Amino acid sequence: MRIAKVLMLGAALAGLMLRLSGLAGAAEPWDVRSDTWVATDALGRSLPAADEVGPPRPSKSVGIFYFLWHGESGDAGPFDVSKILAQDPAAIRNPRHPLWGPRLYMPHHWGESIFGYYRGDDESVLCKHAQMLADAGVDAVFFDVTNQATYPRSWQALGRVFDRVRRDGNRVPQIGFLCPFGEPRKVVRELWEQLYSRGLYPELWFRWDGRPLILADPALVGEHEVLGRRTQAVALAAGHTLGQTFTAGKPFTAVGGQLATWGRTDSAATLTLYRSRPGGERLATRRVEKVVDNAWTMLELNAALPPGPYYLELSEPASRVGWWGDPKDVVARGQALADGAAVAGDRLVKLGLPNPDDDRILRFFTFRKPQPDYFQGPTGPGQWGWLEVHPQHAFYQTPGVPEEVAVGVAQNAADGKVSVLSNPRSHGRSFHDGRQPGPEGQDTSGRNFAEQWRRALAIDPAFVFVTSWNEWFAGRFGSDAPFYGSGPVTFVDEFNTEYSRDVEPMKGGHGDNYYYQLVANIRRFKGVRPLPPIEPRPIQIDGRFQDWGAVQPEYRDTIGDPVHRDHPGWGKTLRYVDQTGRNDLVAAKVSVDARNVYFYVRTREKLTPATDPNWMLLFIDGDNNPKTGWLGYDVVVNRKTAGEAGSSLERNVGGRYEWNAPEAIGSRVAGHELELAVPRTALGLATLPAAIDFKWADNAQQTGDWSDFTLHGDAAPNDRFNYRANLRAAAP
Repeated sequence: MRIAKVLMLGAALAGLMLRLSGLAGAAEPWDVRSDTWVATDALGRSLPAADEVGPPRPSKSVGIFYFLWHGESGDAGPFDVSKILAQDPAAIRNPRHPLWGPRLYMPHHWGESIFGYYRGDDESVLCKHAQMLADAGVDAVFFDVTNQATYPRSWQALGRVFDRVRRDGNRVPQIGFLCPFGEPRKVVRELWEQLYSRGLYPELWFRWDGRPLILADPALVGEHEVLGRRTQAVALAAGHTLGQTFTAGKPFTAVGGQLATWGRTDSAATLTLYRSRPGGERLATRRVEKVVDNAWTMLELNAALPPGPYYLELSEPASRVGWWGDPKDVVARGQALADGAAVAGDRLVKLGLPNPDDDRILRFFTFRKPQPDYFQGPTGPGQWGWLEVHPQHAFYQTPGVPEEVAVGVAQNAADGKVSVLSNPRSHGRSFHDGRQPGPEGQDTSGRNFAEQWRRALAIDPAFVFVTSWNEWFAGRFGSDAPFYGSGPVTFVDEFNTEYSRDVEPMKGGHGDNYYYQLVANIRRFKGVRPLPPIEPRPIQIDGRFQDWGAVQPEYRDTIGDPVHRDHPGWGKTLRYVDQTGRNDLVAAKVSVDARNVYFYVRTREKLTPATDPNWMLLFIDGDNNPKTGWLGYDVVVNRKTAGEAGSSLERNVGGRYEWNAPEAIGSRVAGHELELAVPRTALGLATLPAAIDFKWADNAQQTGDWSDFTLHGDAAPNDRFNYRANLRAAAP
């Protein structure tokens, strides 16, 4: 939004408001250029810039696993595992300990989000998620609907909020769904009927190959009929065959059996369909490599076959493979065979049936079959992983061309098997180089996450799928849980701070370390834009602002993000209220001359009175050193005095949130704009440095913690990020 020098203030204001009012329909969104923001996390790790990661690569995309189920599991709790074990470590051996939730399977949080124990329809939290994920460079969130529940209340709330944020002009992640691995039909049809067929929030649909993407096995989406029942699996020996005759009562477009590998990941077999009987006309065949244990293995037919008698045969086994069925004869007009001879019992057969609604669904989406296994990798084209152990596999649509790679924070895997995260041998956040360290070797640096990202960057696919953003809780099982590594108290998918896989910042613990680790690696994957240099102009602190029009660049902030929250939390008693949102920071600029560094900021609407508490604070890292000052900030402006005709500046004391005696500096405010001049001597700048980092914050509560910028008021830029004024080409 350039404002020519010749324009008067009134015209400039009118132009701004016109621009803001038209953002929802603008062809170009409000680009905050978050990839040029800088940040240093609590571990001293700074985000990479363009000179390290290279320019943007628009062909690369990132999605993250997102959970809708918060508040959908009753009103008991919250029960926080980390707090329970801190109170009594022996509780992990006592399933009847009074600190646990009163029933098995009851949800327990592994820790507390920075936003508390929130519910999935808390719009303030959803708004913050939209902003944080967009700032990180995430292109899509994939909702977990793998448990046959679609949580419509939650996805509708998220759709409303993300769409509102988008209409304000901001970039937001788009949406997709990870459906049940084995039986996705119910969930896919619900999503089709409730969301996609109604055309709700079409701008939010994440598209791949030109159509909305859904992670579901297309072979299992259509209407089907299952013949038989699953009781036991019969193994197929080398050089032999297993078969089943059946009579189709309707036309069918696919046929298959449910195969077993007894946990092996290298099994293979050939599936063949004949007309009527063994040795009859061969209608279709498929060699299946890497058979998925206990999954349906299907033959897709080029055209529907008519009702009548058929014979399905399994042959040419590799490793260990078998066919599920029943030792009793349970399939009418069907017969189990072994080496072509009739035997007792029947084998499970599934028929895919033609259905016009299913055809519309299959034509509407781009499907990628989700691979549930952490070890096996793809068993064919058109599959995506969601979580794997290191080294992860490349998933592909075209052989030899990596399309997708999964990256996880941690994995519920131990000893080469799918396990539980309450097993101390599982792959926790500190897992690396093939081993999980003991408590003395665990930290919050994310070595597992880093190792997985290095693998993904080496493969360099088109898409990286990250697990996860905000799962936060898991049900409590007992020692009889059917999972490898179960104990008296068992948690499968989440357990505690080390054995959990969420990136969303937490209260205490690792804080926001994993968020900035995510940001850093997305930058390495997708590239970033170079930081433009400051183009200074002479500035008069007079409250007229025309002289700022030609100053470049313009630093932007999310529109519509001041915090307003009033919503119940988890359980019966929690309620989260925060009404600190006040001035909506929109844009800022910096100029310099031989004596001063000048700062300008603009808000969406007229500024509130300068006498308001915590009004329009400006934090400056003058020496460009995050190790000095509070969070790197050497100077704060407006903390003590801010008014129509002047402000105050304070220098940091000892790196704590403490500041020395205020010094008066010049400032002016009018309408929705504020400008001020900071003497270079006050910043200790005898010569102009290469860069200065800065942040504006309105109504931060001055808690002295980094989370203040995330939880209260409005900060520009968001959270722990800073703007960087590149002064290399500026005046001496």
